Amino acid sequence: MRHPTRRAVLASAAGLPALAGLSRLASAQAPRRGGTLRLSVDQAASVIHPLRTRVNPEHMIAELCYSNLTTLTTDMKPLPDLAESWSSNADFTEWTFKLHKGARFSDGSACTAKDVVATYVAILDPKTASPARSIVSVIKEAAALEDETVLFRLHAPFVDLPATVAYNATRIIPAAIAQGDLGRLSRESIGTGPFKLVSYEPDRLIVVARNEHYFIPEQPYLDRIEIRVYPDSSAETSALLSGDNDLMVITAQSEFPRLKGVRGVDAMQVPSGQFLNVNMACDQKPFNDPRVRKALSLCVDREALVGFVALDAGTPGQDVPVNSIYQFYKKQTPKKQDIAEAKQLLAAAGYADGIDLTLVASDNPGTRTQLAVAMREMAKPAGFRITVQTMPHAAYLDQVWKKGPFYIGIYNTQQTVDGVFTLLYTSDAAWNETRWNNPEFDRLVAEGRQTSDEARRTEIYGKAQDMMYEATPSIIPIFFDLLGGKRSYVQGYGLHPRGHIFRFERTWLGEGAPKRG
Repeated sequence: MRHPTRRAVLASAAGLPALAGLSRLASAQAPRRGGTLRLSVDQAASVIHPLRTRVNPEHMIAELCYSNLTTLTTDMKPLPDLAESWSSNADFTEWTFKLHKGARFSDGSACTAKDVVATYVAILDPKTASPARSIVSVIKEAAALEDETVLFRLHAPFVDLPATVAYNATRIIPAAIAQGDLGRLSRESIGTGPFKLVSYEPDRLIVVARNEHYFIPEQPYLDRIEIRVYPDSSAETSALLSGDNDLMVITAQSEFPRLKGVRGVDAMQVPSGQFLNVNMACDQKPFNDPRVRKALSLCVDREALVGFVALDAGTPGQDVPVNSIYQFYKKQTPKKQDIAEAKQLLAAAGYADGIDLTLVASDNPGTRTQLAVAMREMAKPAGFRITVQTMPHAAYLDQVWKKGPFYIGIYNTQQTVDGVFTLLYTSDAAWNETRWNNPEFDRLVAEGRQTSDEARRTEIYGKAQDMMYEATPSIIPIFFDLLGGKRSYVQGYGLHPRGHIFRFERTWLGEGAPKRG
């Protein structure tokens, strides 16, 4: 099973529909080299360790400074990155990746197969605390066959490995660091990405500059990128409209109308698998009783939430973390609000007089609080007395995320169906927020990983989605379109459905761009 080389793929990118979401924005002019791009993000990049990133600004910094073996096209197919090509044996239990010849880290040292092996050993070590560990746990061992050839031997057949190694927290790092002071990368950056870290103030400004050792000689086109942090979405939008910034990576739903119809500004929108969910601790009262979870789910008017929270830039969810963006998606019967049945279920669970709950929502993005307030009001007639507690995002990450019994989460599209299940919902998931811990669900996900027949995988993953639809380990009422904005002179950039893929090595500044030092 052979795949084209990286250079061949890039050369033919204009003819690939899969790349249309990114390539269509590139001008017919030849890309210009040079200049400083100013972009904004809506929260601090508190973690820059490439094996431990959690949120969008952190993923962005890691992608700028490091490389994965692969990346993804806009239809979620694997595309070469540090690896030029890959192949498997007949039963998909062994995968061989060929690295880009002459790749170097930003300090000038060579990047070889030994660095890849050491990186994956570190990822699979529980002490590293990488969220990628459960995602790539199918890997049994990695071996360096030659300087530019890596062999992965798997515990079981797995067709999706090339897409899986595009996961955020699988960036390749130097072997000396992977085997030594791994904490060093929490303070500095040494990667094979298109840029290198210049300065790092996590809650104000991060600056990167061109990596002269990047393995594609003509890229990146930009000299420098300044990443500015704006906790206030209105101020962030105003900075783009005034021309102070060039690019707004994520635009709040409430701010998006301000970008439309403005001369010199491009409003960007793309469907995605990003969702808000209401996480319920299934290992403790009251949510260990599925009747309580189902009762709360029946209180939700999903169509109304798409209008109120997503401002119509999204679609209803059915308590399954998979939508039509994904291969193996199974369409479910839309869940309708039914207060009478919700009351009956709550009474049957022992709460005939209702129940008091505290629902926690981070203040970033604002849609979390909007959903929490809507849930409070929608569930009130059924007997749920919900107090909404909003807190700063940093406090939420430290005190509530993966710990609390009842809170609002948000996640971007993952690289595969297996990726979203093993990140969030299997018993050994890296971010097992619900603690649903269902052995039959785990078995189905494992079987899906090990099956190469597409029809059989469709059946298996369909059953897994059915289980989630019925059991409701979390409530997933909305999928969002991704929204962003840029000045029209910013070329070669477009939104990616994954939400975590940016490809700034291909971005450049056209006519009308400001000159900056």
